[in-house]
Amino acid sequence: MIRTLAFAAALALAACATSPPPYGAASSSTSAGYSERQIESNRYFVTYRAPGGADVDVLRDYALLRASELTLQNGRSWFWLDRQTMEGPMRRSGPSIGIGAGGGSYGGSGGGGVGVGINIPIGGGGGERARAATVEIRFGEGPKPDDANAYDASSTASSLRARVVGG
Repeated sequence: MIRTLAFAAALALAACATSPPPYGAASSSTSAGYSERQIESNRYFVTYRAPGGADVDVLRDYALLRASELTLQNGRSWFWLDRQTMEGPMRRSGPSIGIGAGGGSYGGSGGGGVGVGINIPIGGGGGERARAATVEIRFGEGPKPDDANAYDASSTASSLRARVVGG
């Protein structure tokens, strides 16, 4: 019995390993992919949205990659990262184990119990909300300052594309 449970848990863990979402433009405001919204002549919100199980670091990297591409498309060489936000479910979606205890009485009789439960999520779940990373950027003018919030668009795009998109 224990071996069967261990085998089932191992299979569930293997099924939970997901590949990164594909990188590309979103077809609508709620679908997976990147989108941007201009808020001033040189300032944008860049968002990357993916299914709820997507890795947070990958979403941030995709949003930064799109920010780099957008900067280059607008004829600029660097951008300033003003802020980052995340939305959607932030909990881990892996297996979990719970233990509970309880007791009660009815009339002259009493009783107690202890239970152990295992939760092994399988499948994509129909009601799962999307997760998104949004960065607010400003295009830079002149030489890039030596600051952690200033990104060289060309080198950032090359680095991120090689690491998260695979080419």
